[in-house]
Amino acid sequence: MLENKRIAFIGAGSMAEAMIAGIVQSGKIPANQIIVSNRSNRERLIQLEEAYGINGVTSDELQHCQMDMIILAMKPKDAETALQSIRDFIQPHHIILSVLAGITTSFIENFFPTGQQVIRVMPNTSSMIRESATGISSGKYTLDENMVIAEKLLESIGKVYRIPEDKMDIFTGLAGSGPAYFYYLMEHMEKQAANDGLSEATAREIIAQTILGAAKMIQNTKETPTVLRKKVTSPNGTTAAGLQALHIHGAGTAIEMAISEAAERSHEITTQLVKIRIPTKQNVPLD
Repeated sequence: MLENKRIAFIGAGSMAEAMIAGIVQSGKIPANQIIVSNRSNRERLIQLEEAYGINGVTSDELQHCQMDMIILAMKPKDAETALQSIRDFIQPHHIILSVLAGITTSFIENFFPTGQQVIRVMPNTSSMIRESATGISSGKYTLDENMVIAEKLLESIGKVYRIPEDKMDIFTGLAGSGPAYFYYLMEHMEKQAANDGLSEATAREIIAQTILGAAKMIQNTKETPTVLRKKVTSPNGTTAAGLQALHIHGAGTAIEMAISEAAERSHEITTQLVKIRIPTKQNVPLD
């Protein structure tokens, strides 16, 4: 299903690299069938070529007609310019995947003839080690068979969840931004361990293993976080003391607000882009 597909990433930033790394590791698509492009930073393209065995080209050199899937991976603020630049090269057979936070499938569809297949995707940087939690939403014209192809591709970088597009903002707050929350937590756990005399390197390994173990307990036991928390919390014990400190200092509220604010920012991006003038080409049907 995937072995003959040719994929082009438009944008060569960290998210594109994370996805490329996972896809190449999976072996589902030969590295020489993956193209990555940017406007002019050849040094970055060479870096990705050497790291993953893929092909790097500038935007002007990209042969869109030879591609099967186009993955939009530029910064959201550059979306309008990028879509304008490729609109005359996109063909009906192309499947467009967008990893742009806050940008809807309908916004992208409006840059192309009516009927263009667009899929919205929200992976996270754990794609690099094939452990992403990736959300996927179908555009108005996307055939289910092509949703399946997209899912098979994205399964090479982790687990895939079909999400209604109107829930993609909260998915972004949870999973798209989620790894950063855990890294932030780990930073502070590591800092306190160092304050108490434990080496940073040792503390980092201990913390990572502890988080990994907790995640696997959720996955393997199927019990809720509340049940597992109560099982590990003895009255007047060490865990109870730690949880009490988290409660007093508002840790739970802070986590909830982090997710809410990230989701709200995703929605704000959508609102801002709706104000952009959409080209009239949207009313031309696909052949």
